[in-house]
Amino acid sequence: RQTVPHFTGQTPAPAPSDLPLPRLIAGARLVLADSPVDWLALPTDLPAWSRLTRLLSLGKRRAEKGDCRILTDDLAEWGRGMILIARPPDPLAPPLPADATPQVATEIARMVRAFPGCVFLGAAPGYDGQDRMRLDRMADLAQATGAPMVAVGEVLMHRASRRPLADVLTCLRVGCTIHDLGLRRLPNAERRLKSGTDMIRLFHRHPQALDLTLDIAARCTFRLDDLTYHYPDEARDGEPAQDRLARLAAKGLRWRYPGGPPSDITARVDKELGLIAVMGYAPYFLTVHDIVDFARSRGILCQGRGSAANSVICYLLGITEVPPESITLIFERFISRERGEPPDIDVDFEHERREEVIQYIYGRYGRERAGLTATVIHFRSRAAIREVGKVMGLSPDVLAAMSGQIWGFSSDAPKDDRLRAAGLDPADPHLALTMRLIGEIIGFPRHLSQHVGGFVITHGRLDELCPIENAAMADRTIIEWDKDDIDALGLMKVDVLALGMLTAIRKAFGLLKDHEGLSHDLANVPQADASVYDMLCRADAVGVFQVESRAQLNFLPRMRPRNLYDLVCEVAIVRPGPIQGGMVHPFLSRRRGLQPVEDLGPALNKVLSRTYGVPLFQEQAMQIAVVGAGFTPAEADLLRRSLATFKRMGTIGGFRDRFVTGMRDRGYDADFAQRCFAQIEGFGSYGFPESHAASFARLVYVSAWLKRHHQAAFTCALLNSQPMGFYAPAQLVRDARDRGVEVRPVCVNDSLWDNILQRRGDGALALRLGFRQIKGLRHEDADWIVAARANGYPDVESVWRRAGVRPDALERLAEGDAFTALGLTRRDALWAARALRAPKPLPLFGADGEGGIEPAVTLPPMTLGQSVIEDYLSLRLSLRAHPLAVLRPRLPESLPHARLDAARGRVTVAGLVITRQRPGTASGVIFLTLEDETGTSNVVVWSRIYEAFRSAVVAGRLLRVRGRIERDGPVVHVIAEAIEDLSPWLSTLGQPVPPGPGTGGRPGRPARA
Repeated sequence: RQTVPHFTGQTPAPAPSDLPLPRLIAGARLVLADSPVDWLALPTDLPAWSRLTRLLSLGKRRAEKGDCRILTDDLAEWGRGMILIARPPDPLAPPLPADATPQVATEIARMVRAFPGCVFLGAAPGYDGQDRMRLDRMADLAQATGAPMVAVGEVLMHRASRRPLADVLTCLRVGCTIHDLGLRRLPNAERRLKSGTDMIRLFHRHPQALDLTLDIAARCTFRLDDLTYHYPDEARDGEPAQDRLARLAAKGLRWRYPGGPPSDITARVDKELGLIAVMGYAPYFLTVHDIVDFARSRGILCQGRGSAANSVICYLLGITEVPPESITLIFERFISRERGEPPDIDVDFEHERREEVIQYIYGRYGRERAGLTATVIHFRSRAAIREVGKVMGLSPDVLAAMSGQIWGFSSDAPKDDRLRAAGLDPADPHLALTMRLIGEIIGFPRHLSQHVGGFVITHGRLDELCPIENAAMADRTIIEWDKDDIDALGLMKVDVLALGMLTAIRKAFGLLKDHEGLSHDLANVPQADASVYDMLCRADAVGVFQVESRAQLNFLPRMRPRNLYDLVCEVAIVRPGPIQGGMVHPFLSRRRGLQPVEDLGPALNKVLSRTYGVPLFQEQAMQIAVVGAGFTPAEADLLRRSLATFKRMGTIGGFRDRFVTGMRDRGYDADFAQRCFAQIEGFGSYGFPESHAASFARLVYVSAWLKRHHQAAFTCALLNSQPMGFYAPAQLVRDARDRGVEVRPVCVNDSLWDNILQRRGDGALALRLGFRQIKGLRHEDADWIVAARANGYPDVESVWRRAGVRPDALERLAEGDAFTALGLTRRDALWAARALRAPKPLPLFGADGEGGIEPAVTLPPMTLGQSVIEDYLSLRLSLRAHPLAVLRPRLPESLPHARLDAARGRVTVAGLVITRQRPGTASGVIFLTLEDETGTSNVVVWSRIYEAFRSAVVAGRLLRVRGRIERDGPVVHVIAEAIEDLSPWLSTLGQPVPPGPGTGGRPGRPARA
């Protein structure tokens, strides 16, 4: 039914001074599906551990995710080498069925015969005043079955104070409130860790039960570090892995450098091959090469990124696409002999086709040798409020009010002032207890999920290292360990990741080939196109990979990128690390020539020349340590890793003295050395590798090139790749129309499931919206509609009769206004579709029972506002008008975005909220993007204003903002001073309301916390 992790250490000896040091004994509690007896299974050695993990894998593979079905026969087959401690039902509990008591004794005796000397009867006190009788009866059962009685603790918590939280977790498990928990509530707080003195007192009549715990602990010699891991050898046709890797690298040299490789590249290849041979990592490289090779053979776009781009071998194998000469390579960033950790190669695949790659890996290695790693999901604020609040009996409206006070992925419980803002009383005892429990459960493990793509592959059986279970997704299996676990044990992981932009680019290339006869791939897109960089300098980048966020759109006109390396810097600099390190303004000032580049000496100038003397990348921080402070490359990598964890681990101090001393020994003054280290330290846990930025910069350029030269195909591909990216379909369609692309509505006689391109009379390409844009319409129904369309449908009933779709699908089509080409308005089509829900066709479609014809029905036309509302409800966009265009008469004082460039002083703007951002580096500042019918406005909300208008900022969909204009070069911001939530207006778009005098018909006072 379920396996419960069970860890038991030694049980205290009679005197505390005799206790051995605590140590972990790993095992599992097995709840059998066909027996009332539970079993604690403790492996004594490595082979027993492997049998236990295979037993757990067997039970988990039989069941759905989160469940396990193990039978008594399974335990008898796989239990050899384990200490098995039986946990029968409480002998003083209400009587079991008539045949249950003999069954308990029979099953325990069976295991005693199967595993002599390894089976025990676990006895635990109940703390109900009957423990003397309880333990005596357990002793009698032990005598009858031949299983010696041993003391167990039945521990649920480490401290008694955790009892309320334990009850909350029980409620979550069984699905009830705390008021309905009843007898399932813990009767006391005794199921906690206890001292030796407590255990002696509890088992004073059965001291042998305590003695046996020490004997069992001594017999359980297995340690997790006994596990040995062997990667698949990847030898093929008798060719050893290292030889095969060297041959493929030589082939890659001829492919990448048809005119002959530079001498430094050849030298790097020899160096990398040598280190790979010493570390035994050749099979790992070959595995990733084969996976990438498979993807490309199927036409699946992929690209390696991360630290692997520091390897020339990865470039020669086609794993990465970043030319070694374009970035600073530090192989030790990827593989280090001193660090002794396995390499980590991340490869992005098209997000819609990654499953093909995943199934290829399963098929090649087998599910007993390959599995996705797990991820432990922890409670965050919203989940804690929702689940604990429900357990504590809070109403849905109270929970919604509490959750509404949480920003994003917060890990903090709402403070008292936020509760008061939600209309709640923090002093209420029940609410106070609930908030305490919410605070306790935040950060607590919630459930086990699957990693985004990390595969562990083994030469032998993976299920002999750890249990394998079914994932929630069909045909996926995962191991129970997460990334930190496999890192600790030195298991190599292949990251098979999903990237939506690769899907969009591949689809755009396909559209260009189909409609323009152009054949493009990632490698042959024209490079150094000045018009592409001109477009980016104007911040015309909606939909472009990595540079479409509000922060990036603000930064592009200041950065003014003119080549690929500028894009590498662009990707890396708008990150917390450079911002916290104070690197952004010096970089821009020096790039613009407003500030001289500091002369750092020949060595450091060489390291930092391309970034104007400002360190932006992890590789530069490592090089500064090497050339400026005398670190070895391996020591520099340790510094990098320390930078990534110093806030948590406090390990940076030891490097500071070494760094400063090393720079002073090489002629740099102490103040300069301290400043260098302070800049490097500013990276914190956010330092961005140049190799990673270079991989992403290539996709930035390719997606920008598609947008610049093939906007229709690019937008079509983005829409067909949703969900992905920063913007919703409405913003993508609007951007395309602003750039001259004709966008045609969904049509029952022209649309396919996907959005498509159609040739216009003037030869240009128009974008036809597909059925996928209609909310609630099934892919299967759309396929039937297309298949039965022939020369077109004349009316709604013909779609029903010919395509055989359900009437509710016709309603979805009508709501999406897909019958306009048939001369039917939305209301007419919806009327006709709903008539088909009758037991027989209504008279509108034929003769009625009396032979008469129902007279034609004239339905009132919809207003523009009503049509826009229905467009957004069904399609999430409107080709008729923007909601602000309809509401503009009610907003006489609000300035359209198109007029902000010429505005000065204080202004009022209004718009739909399309993005909210609260970067961790912005000291609580909120950045809003408001969209109206003419464009988007950037609004900056300082923390003081945020606190005053918090509910509007957090929850408002339509906002009016009063503030002052601020310019930074070509970038215009509105610094908010007052914010008003106009969201109720959206539900009244179709109801014309005369504007109020001077206020634009304001519905109420500005929303305040």
